[in-house]
Amino acid sequence: MKGEPYRRALVKISGEALMGQSDYGINPDTLARIAEELRDASRAGVQLGVVIGGGNIVRGAGLARSGMDRVSADHMGMLATVINALALQDALERCGCLVRVMSAIRINEVCEDYIRRRAVRHLEKGRVVVFAAGTGNPFFTTDSAASLRAIEINAEVLLKATKVDGVYTDDPVLHKDARRYAHLTYDEVINQRFAVMDATAVILCRDYNLPMRVFNIGQPGALLELLLGERDIGTVVDNNMARREII
Repeated sequence: MKGEPYRRALVKISGEALMGQSDYGINPDTLARIAEELRDASRAGVQLGVVIGGGNIVRGAGLARSGMDRVSADHMGMLATVINALALQDALERCGCLVRVMSAIRINEVCEDYIRRRAVRHLEKGRVVVFAAGTGNPFFTTDSAASLRAIEINAEVLLKATKVDGVYTDDPVLHKDARRYAHLTYDEVINQRFAVMDATAVILCRDYNLPMRVFNIGQPGALLELLLGERDIGTVVDNNMARREII
């Protein structure tokens, strides 16, 4: 089903998505493909914000579980997102895209401080804005940062990039008979504990009526097709109480 292209969108990309088939770090081919799809959407007129995770390098919550002080672990995780943001910036610039990295913690030598009005101005000028360092606070995930930044920049949709093409009735890797939901409400995601985003992020989207779409970023072309409204893929999560059929 073809729809209208988004005017302004925020894409949440996990750090793990940058690994491709690698076990750690950043896969250059995967990074280049994602950058090219973002560039093509930007050239088509979509104003793009990106929030990127750091789990391919450091996961703060995991370090905390192993005994590290949670605040220190989360600060390390924030720095990992800055590394990924700079890598994405480089990939975008190499494919001819205008881009700015804005950090929630001050690292003025390598990127700009996050200022909402400046971020919106970058978007209006056609620059892709990569938001790094989460919210700048420990105990909050980059999922929460994605919801917060999407609301702050008045995005029309939050695109949640995952390793599967939507939300399923069960783990599709372990259960071949699992079926995909075409649509869910935020309350269903919360009450049924679907692993879409953390509860804080979901509640923010629900309370500010921000639609979310969950899709597989590992599928070449999926990100661009969603941004340009060329194909109705993934799972839509919003406040619409009318349930659609499970696919």
